[in-house]
Amino acid sequence: MPKSKYLPAKKQRRKKVLKAAKGYFLGRSKQYKKAVETVRRAMVYAYRDRKAHKREMRALWVVRINAACRNCGITYSKFIAGLKKLKIELDRKVLSDIAANDNATFVKLVEEVNKAK
Repeated sequence: MPKSKYLPAKKQRRKKVLKAAKGYFLGRSKQYKKAVETVRRAMVYAYRDRKAHKREMRALWVVRINAACRNCGITYSKFIAGLKKLKIELDRKVLSDIAANDNATFVKLVEEVNKAK
């Protein structure tokens, strides 16, 4: 009988795919061929959505900052331009958090921007 040279590697490769497909519906978690297709597609979605998540979060921060700016009587673009002019380097994530949780500080930032005009 011939020696089976590549069986351990093949078995490990299959086990790795089936482990990644654990919890998928019906044959997608049990049958290797369907599991390979599903896992590959899942990896594509995961890669794409890691990028999309960053875009969505930035858009959410901008909406929150804009809403807080409007309450203070200034537009978002003028506020951001004023911060750049004053060389205040707070990113949108931090500004959004300040706008949502610490309104007094945000109002002070808006006043600083209005003074700089």
